[in-house]
Amino acid sequence: MIRLNVFIQVEKQNYDQVVNIAKELVAASLKDNGCVAYDLFQSTTRQDVLMICETWKDAASLAAHEQAAHFTTLVPKIQELAAMKLEKFEF
Repeated sequence: MIRLNVFIQVEKQNYDQVVNIAKELVAASLKDNGCVAYDLFQSTTRQDVLMICETWKDAASLAAHEQAAHFTTLVPKIQELAAMKLEKFEF
C-alpha cells in the first residue's frame, strides 16, 4: 500500500476556497479504484495548515488517480492558491 500525506499551507484569504476545492477532491477520489482512504484534516494548532491523507492499494491505482479528471482539474486549483508539500510512504 501507499500512503501520501499532502500538507497544504494557505493564507487566510484563500482558506475557505481551498477547503471547498479539497473537499470536492476528497469526495471524487474516494470513488477511485484502489482508494483505501482519502481524508482532509485541519490543523488544530496552525490555522494556515491543512493535510490530505491518502492511502492507495498499489502504485497502479495511484497512477490512475493522478490521471483522473478530478485530480488534473482540482489539484492545480489548490496549487494556485496555496503551497503544497508531499510525503510518500510505502508499506
